[in-house]
Amino acid sequence: MAKNKTPITPAIRLLRNEKVNFDEFTYAYEDRGGTAVSSRELGVDEHSIIKTLVMEDENKQPLIVLMHGDHEVSTKNLARLIGAKSISPCSPETAFKHTGYQVGGTSPFGTRKSMPVYMEQTISELPKIYINGGKRGFLVSLDPREVVRILHPTHVQVGI
Repeated sequence: MAKNKTPITPAIRLLRNEKVNFDEFTYAYEDRGGTAVSSRELGVDEHSIIKTLVMEDENKQPLIVLMHGDHEVSTKNLARLIGAKSISPCSPETAFKHTGYQVGGTSPFGTRKSMPVYMEQTISELPKIYINGGKRGFLVSLDPREVVRILHPTHVQVGI
């Protein structure tokens, strides 16, 4: 696994302020490579790499969904669960406006705007997860209980 100097992002500042024990990993980012590339580059199971997805409801209210890298989100099931008419991914520009992070480098930590966070329930069962540290080609590994402690996500079952 590649382990290099930590970029200082809002996510890293928040994790340090919260005294989270984490390791940092950089890898060669590939456009549209997604979690398959980070899994391959870091030599870890794609299931333990967690995607941070910025979505919005029919009223353009943003929300974050944390999902296993090898799963997709059923937006229909998520909408039903949270009482929305519809949920759809934000455009890269809108996601940046809400988070301050570029698509491909979005972290759920240290976002510009406070948003509700929905986390696939089975993420909590993993001993360690890899999640974006706020920059393309940069992941941090940590205990998923830290995500729960800091972000207070609503646990959902919307993975397909």
